[in-house]
Amino acid sequence: MATYTYPTFPYTGPADLMQGAPQRKPLVVIGAGPVGLAAAIDARLQGLDVLLFDEEDSVSFGSRAVCYAKRALEILDRLGVGDPIVDKGVSWNVGRTFLREEEVYRFNLVPDAGHKRPGMINLQQYHLEEALVHRAEALGVDLRWKYKVVGVEPLADGARVSIETPDGNFEIDADWLIVADGARSNVRRQLGLDIEGHVFKDRFLIADVIMKADFPAERWFWFDPPFHPNQSVLLHKQSDNVWRIDFQLGWDADPEEEKKPENIIPRVKAMLGDEREFELEWASIYTFQCRRMKNFRHGHLLFVGDAAHQVSPFGARGANSGFQDTDDLMWKLALVMKGLAPERLLDSYDADRTYAADENIRNSTRSTDFITPKSAVSKLFRNAALELARSQPFARKLVNSGRLSVPAFLVNSALNTPDVDAFDGDMVPGAPLDDAPVRVAGQDAWLLDQLGNRFQLLAFADSVEQFDPVVRAQAAALAGGAIPVEVVLVTAHAGESAGLKTLHDRDGLMAQRMDARPGTCYLMRPDQHVAARWRRFDAAAVRAALARATAQTTPETVAA
Repeated sequence: MATYTYPTFPYTGPADLMQGAPQRKPLVVIGAGPVGLAAAIDARLQGLDVLLFDEEDSVSFGSRAVCYAKRALEILDRLGVGDPIVDKGVSWNVGRTFLREEEVYRFNLVPDAGHKRPGMINLQQYHLEEALVHRAEALGVDLRWKYKVVGVEPLADGARVSIETPDGNFEIDADWLIVADGARSNVRRQLGLDIEGHVFKDRFLIADVIMKADFPAERWFWFDPPFHPNQSVLLHKQSDNVWRIDFQLGWDADPEEEKKPENIIPRVKAMLGDEREFELEWASIYTFQCRRMKNFRHGHLLFVGDAAHQVSPFGARGANSGFQDTDDLMWKLALVMKGLAPERLLDSYDADRTYAADENIRNSTRSTDFITPKSAVSKLFRNAALELARSQPFARKLVNSGRLSVPAFLVNSALNTPDVDAFDGDMVPGAPLDDAPVRVAGQDAWLLDQLGNRFQLLAFADSVEQFDPVVRAQAAALAGGAIPVEVVLVTAHAGESAGLKTLHDRDGLMAQRMDARPGTCYLMRPDQHVAARWRRFDAAAVRAALARATAQTTPETVAA
C-alpha cells in the first residue's frame, strides 16, 4: 500500500513447546487481532503468563475497523497504548447527516468539557494492531506467529489445542483459553457453537482513497446524494491523508465487479465533483450482520470480540465492544486464576457482555433498518423523518445514520451493590466512570489515568484536614486484604495526605458528575466501573460490596 509498509513478525519454532507435549499452560489466547492482543496485554498487567497464537505473521490487511470510541481509548490508556494511538489517529466529535445536499442533523459526541479523550478517533486497524504488538512484546507476552489452531477439545479443567506450524504439529493444554479468532472463528465452527441473528440483504463498498482534501475531521453521512442517487454514502478521514468512503450498493450488486478499480474510481470522482488527484489504496465489500453466540463462556473457553458477536459497521460497535469484552473479562479471570475468587465470577462476564451485545445488536439493527429500509412503508417513514428533520427538532431524534458506540452501563450486573442512599446523575452502580480533570501532587492529570487494574475506594472530603479519620484508620486494613482495596482521597481543595493517594478535584467536575459531597464513597472495580457507592463510609458495607463484586457472595446470600 502507498501509505503503509506491512511488518513481518519473527517466526519462532515450536521445539520448546513440543518437549513433553502436551505441555500445560495457564492461559492461551487464540488470535492476534486488536481484541486478542488487548486480552494478552491485560493478562500481563494482571501478572499472568500468556501464550498467544496467530496463523499469520503480520497485521491485518486493509484499514478494516477505523473508528475507536472514547471508552475504547480509555481502555487503551489503561493498557498503556492510548497516547500513540490518539497521536496517530484523527480525532473528531462532530457528525453531520445530509439529505441529498442539505444538512438535516448534526451531533457532538462530547458536548461537555473536561474529558481527556475525544468522542472518536479514526485510525486504520493495521496501525492499531502494530502498536498493540509492540506493547505486548514489551510486557513479555509469548507471541507465536504462523501457529495455526486446527483443533480445540474442551476438557473438564481446560482445553487441548492442536497447533500446525511450518516445523510440525503438536498439542498443548491450557487451563484457560480465550478465543479471539474473529467473525469467521474456526474454533467456534469446529465446536459447533451456534451464532444467532440476522444477515441483512444489502451490500456496501469500502473504498480507502489517498487524497489531500480540506474536508473537516467529521463524520459525514448522505442519504440519496446526487452523486449516488437512491443510496447512502459515508465519509471519514483517517491518518496519512487516507479517506474511508462507504457506498451502499444494494443486494443485487456483484461483489467482484464492484471491487474493480474501473468501477470504484468513477464513483469517487462523482462524489468529489472535481478533478483532484486521488489514489485508491484498498477496497472491500461487506454485508450487515447482527449476530451473537448464545453464551460467551463455555467452561474454560471464553469467547471475545467478533468471535462472540458481530454488528454492522455503521455505529462503530465492533472493535469497541470487543475492547469492552476484555476490559470486563481479564480482571475477573486474573482473580479466578490466582485463587482469589470462585469460577462463578466468570459467569458474570457471560451475563454482562451478552447483555451488552444485545444492546449493540439492537441499536445496530435499528440503524440498519433506517439506512436500508426493507419495505415501502419503512422507506416512507425514513424519508419523512429526513424531510422533517430540516426544520423540526423532534424529527432529528428519529434520524439514524448509525447510533455510535457508547459504553455499556451494566446496571443489571449481579456484581453491583444496589444504592441505599439517594444519588442523582448517571454514575450508578454498573456505570463506567466519567473522566474529569484532577491534580495529583501539584500536577494536572486525568481521573481515569489514576484508576484501574485494582479495586479502589474514592473517598470525598472538603480538604485533607477534614478527611474522615475513620476512613484513614481503615485504609491500611482495606489495602491489606486478600483482594486489596486502595483508598483514594478526593478533595475539593488542594492538599496532600501522607500515605494516601490524593486527587484534587480541580474544577469540581468529579463531584458534579458523581453527585458527591464530603463523606461520599465510591467503590471502583479494576475496569473503572462503579461497584457501589454510599453517602458515608462503612467498612462492613465496603467489604460486603467487594465480596459481591468478586462473586464471594451472591445477591441471594446477601438477602438471606
